[in-house]
Amino acid sequence: MPDVRLASPQGKWILLTTVLGSSMALLDSTVVNVALPRIGRDLDADLAALQWTVNAYMLTLAGLILLGGSLGDRYGRRKVFVIGVLWFAAASLLCGIAPNAGVLVAARALQGVGGALLTPGSLALIQASFHPDDRGRAVGLWSGFGGVGAAIGPFVGGWLVDGPGWRWVFLLNVPLALLCVPVALRHVPESRDERAHGRYFDVLGAGLGALALGLVTYALIEAHTVSVGVVVTAVAGLAAGVAFVYVEKRRPDPMMPLDIFASRQFTAVNLVTLCVYAAFGGFFFLAALQLQVVVGYSALGAGTALLPTTALMLLLSARSGELGERIGPRIPLTVGPLLCAAGMLLMLRVGQGASYVPDILPALLVLGLGMVTLVAPLTATVLGSVDTARAGLASGINNAAARAAGLIAVAALPLVAGMGEEAYRSPGAFDEAFGRAMVVCAGVLVVGSLVAFATVRRPASDCRKPECRTHGSVAVPPLEGQRRGPGLSKGAGDTRASGV
Repeated sequence: MPDVRLASPQGKWILLTTVLGSSMALLDSTVVNVALPRIGRDLDADLAALQWTVNAYMLTLAGLILLGGSLGDRYGRRKVFVIGVLWFAAASLLCGIAPNAGVLVAARALQGVGGALLTPGSLALIQASFHPDDRGRAVGLWSGFGGVGAAIGPFVGGWLVDGPGWRWVFLLNVPLALLCVPVALRHVPESRDERAHGRYFDVLGAGLGALALGLVTYALIEAHTVSVGVVVTAVAGLAAGVAFVYVEKRRPDPMMPLDIFASRQFTAVNLVTLCVYAAFGGFFFLAALQLQVVVGYSALGAGTALLPTTALMLLLSARSGELGERIGPRIPLTVGPLLCAAGMLLMLRVGQGASYVPDILPALLVLGLGMVTLVAPLTATVLGSVDTARAGLASGINNAAARAAGLIAVAALPLVAGMGEEAYRSPGAFDEAFGRAMVVCAGVLVVGSLVAFATVRRPASDCRKPECRTHGSVAVPPLEGQRRGPGLSKGAGDTRASGV
């Protein structure tokens, strides 16, 4: 049994290590958006290159995060965590010295691989190391520090972009890694899941899943120039998706066992997750550009302007979770997306000459209240919709669904909104397309709200029916940080909080 106490020196070192490691991945998910205009200008990159700067990272992270957790369980969580931190730092260094957009995109994809190795291990190390009496408090402190990181991420990113330059958004990870790795090797005990077994990992399933996402993403980003190559790529992506489902159905030890979707509640909440995080992914990608390209903010100004949403999440998420426990998840998961949709429609007022307090702040406050209302209950409902023994698997699948939704949204939204390759260089053209994009995001959120209203039900803990005991009832997907796949340790995580 784990016996490290939080108050001990070793406990504090373990907490520091996990916070540092997860902060590297979390910061890069929140600060890059505010750097995109400067990256495009310095590297002479079009909008598609900026989309890939975001999506290359999300693609490999979403496709490999379940496999990364499995590797940690099998070969040692500390070992895989350290490898992930070093890999992430090396890829970050390559991002920071990238001479052109192509190298930057490739380095971002490598960053995602490192993130898939270190992210699941962060909470897994807490779960495996601390005494059960201290584990809850340790996770709470880890989450709190992660929330602070999410809150200051856009601010730090803007300061770096306007100060030493956008390359330091990535180079900052190198000293963090140099601090994290020695502490991990010296103070964090090794652990593994003794029950992990089997002759193989589901590498084929992971590869097919990542290939399907990559091909579809490429087709969506390049669809503005309709060609045979784009059509072939799209068809190949769909075929890879079908093959992924077939492989997962036939494998004896699949990465994503399809029978988990026998829980109607789990399936329904994941549909809500897809809608909600698609809208969030599209919004945060375009909002940072809108504030800089159209409104005229600096990178620091844009990052600071977006802080209210994160501040509300930090202040009110715990109370939202308590409210969801009292009244059930159906109302929060119905009302929350509608509030977010209203916030995005209020962003239609944010154009050239917009002022912060009367135009921008109200939209962000309404959006933040919507996020507070839905995110905590969403995570709880995912975890509660399956048997306790499969909670980690449910969390990992939901995390992958959220990241995949953001990935597809960043690829598809500019196309749907009619945003040309050079739109971000023209304030007028970008403003018009941004307005159409916000309407689309609001519509997707309304769909998510309707799905929640029609399908999500309050847990019935006293239910005696077999299906209640089999499928549980309601749960929610963690902010950037609490999921695991078949091999991810309980509590292993991701921290997608308000960086979304």
